[in-house]
Amino acid sequence: MSHRAPRAARAPDPDTEQRTVLYAVRSATALHRLLDAVPVFAGDPRVRPRFTLVPGSDFGTDALAALDGVGARTVAWPEAVRGGHDLVVAASPNGPLDELPGPLVLLPHGAGFNKRLPHASGDDSASGLHPRQLLRDGAPLAAFHALAHPDQLAALAERAPAVAARAAVVGDPTLDRILASGPRRERFREALGTGGRRLVAVVSTWGPESLLARRPGLPALLTAELPFDAYQVALVVHPNVHSDLGEFALRQRLAPAPESGLLLARPHEEWASVLVAADCVLTDHGSTALYAAAQDRPVIGCYDGGTELIPASPMAGLLARAARWSDQEPPGAQVEAAVVAHRPGDGTALAAAAFAEQGHSLERLRAHCYALLGLDPYPGPVPARPLPVPRIPARRPTALVAQVDTAGTSVSVARHPLDGGPRDGHVVAEDGLSTLNEMRSAGIVVRRARPTGPGPGSESGPGSAPGPAVGWTAAAWTAHVLAEFPGCRSAAAVFAPDHCVLRRREPPGADRPGLLSVRIAAAAATGGGPLVRPDPAAVLCGVHGWLETTAEPRLPVTLDCVVGGRRATVTLAYGTDGGADAEL
Repeated sequence: MSHRAPRAARAPDPDTEQRTVLYAVRSATALHRLLDAVPVFAGDPRVRPRFTLVPGSDFGTDALAALDGVGARTVAWPEAVRGGHDLVVAASPNGPLDELPGPLVLLPHGAGFNKRLPHASGDDSASGLHPRQLLRDGAPLAAFHALAHPDQLAALAERAPAVAARAAVVGDPTLDRILASGPRRERFREALGTGGRRLVAVVSTWGPESLLARRPGLPALLTAELPFDAYQVALVVHPNVHSDLGEFALRQRLAPAPESGLLLARPHEEWASVLVAADCVLTDHGSTALYAAAQDRPVIGCYDGGTELIPASPMAGLLARAARWSDQEPPGAQVEAAVVAHRPGDGTALAAAAFAEQGHSLERLRAHCYALLGLDPYPGPVPARPLPVPRIPARRPTALVAQVDTAGTSVSVARHPLDGGPRDGHVVAEDGLSTLNEMRSAGIVVRRARPTGPGPGSESGPGSAPGPAVGWTAAAWTAHVLAEFPGCRSAAAVFAPDHCVLRRREPPGADRPGLLSVRIAAAAATGGGPLVRPDPAAVLCGVHGWLETTAEPRLPVTLDCVVGGRRATVTLAYGTDGGADAEL
C-alpha cells in the first residue's frame, strides 16, 4: 500500500508568530505521555495546542473520553488532515500519521523499548524502534524522534539509519515528573491512608503474558494474606486494560480485593503517584517497573517468560536481577526478604540502562520543538511538574479478623479482612462501617469519636438548618452494644490515638462492672524516623484478646502490644466517671 507524501504545513503569519501544535492521540496511554511533554510550550502565547484522535486503535474510545476529561480542544481527523497546524506531536508511530501535514515529533510510548512488535520475530523487533513503524515508503515518518537513552539511538541507527539521523536523546518527561515528586512521598502516603504500613504496588501490563492474565487472583491474595496493620496493597494496571474493561468491570473482576482495601490507581498520573509512595513493587515484564527502579524501590519479578519481552532490553535486565515471586511461599515473607535484601543504589543502577538526561528532558525537547516551529524558545525554565496528590477512593474493610497471641503481659495482634476467607481469631466490627451480620458475629465492636469542630453539613444554606444534636456517652453506647448484640464480648470507644475506653461483658454479680481505661503510648522512633502510632482499634483487639485469656486480670496493668511489627505500651486500668460521661 502506497502512502502519499505529507502536505506542507501552512505558512505562519510573521507579524503574529502564532503557531498551532497538533497533538495526535492514538490511545489513552499515548495521551498521558503527551500531557507529560505539554509543558515545553507552557506560558507561550504564541503557541496554541489542539488535539486529534488518530483512527484505527482498539482503544480510541477511551482516548476520546480521556481528552474530554482534561478539557482538550479537539479537531476531527478529517479536519486535521486538511492542515491548519505547524507541528504535530505524537507518542505512537502507529496509524496514518503520514496524512497529517507538517513536521512530526515522535515521543517514546513508554519507558524503554522492551517488547517485541506483534507478529515480528527476532530480538531486534522492538515495538517503537522497528523500521516498519518508523518509515513510510522508505522515508522517515518523523522530522524528529525523541529518545530516552543513547542505547536506543544506537539500536535505531542499526535498524533504520535514516530515522536515527533525525533522532536525539532528550530523556523521559514522565520520569522527571516522578523524580520531582520525591519530596511529596509522605504527603502521598497520607492521602492514600498508608500510615506506617508497607505499601506494596502490584504492576500489570496488558495482554496474555501480563500479571493479571496469568495471576488474576494475586491482588486478592495479597490483600487477604498480608496483615492489614503492616501492609497496604495497590494495583497499577496498564491503561489499555482500563480502556478494555472500564473501571466498574475491572473492580468487579478484582472482587473482593477492592472491598478489602486494595487501592486501584487511575491510569493518568495517579499510577505514578502510587509508585512514589510505594515501598516495594511486584511486576510482570511491563516497563512501568523501571520507574520504580529509578526511585530505588525493591522490585519482585512475577513474569514467567514468554515471547513478548526482548532478552537484551532494560526490563529484561531488571527482571534478571530482581527477586523472583513464588506462588508457594508466604507473601509477607517474600516482600520482607526483598526489602531487606535491597541495597541503596541497586534499582537506580538497573534503571540507568533505560533513562538518561534525568531532570533535563523538557528543556532538551523544547529546543528541538521550537527549532521545528521556527521560533526562539519561550524564555524561562521548564521544570517538571510534580505529580498531584492521589485521590483514590479509600475503602477500608467493613470488618476484620484479629489473631491475638498472648504470653504474660505481652500481646501481638494481626488483623486480616473478614472477606479474605476463614481464619482463626475474633471478629472486630466498627459501628457505622460494618454490616449488621458482622456486628452480630463480632467479638469486639469499636466506635470512633466524631472529630471536634465543624464537619460535613455544618455549612448554612437552604434546607441545611441543624436540628437537635444527638450523641452517645461512652457508658451508654458500650452498654447499648452489649445489650443489642449478645455474642459481643467487648465494646470500645476510641477518643484519641492514645485514649480509649472499653466495657467487658461481665458475668452477673461481678464485682467490677463498668468501663476500663486504655492508654496507648507509641514506641519512640528509632534512627531519627517519624513516630508511628498504631490504629487504636487494633490495640483494642489486643486488649480484648488478653482479657479473654486472663482468668483474673489484676488492674492496673501495663501490656507490651505489638501491632504491624511495631510496639506500643498499653496501660489498662479501671475507668473513671469522666471517661464514662465522655461523648462520642
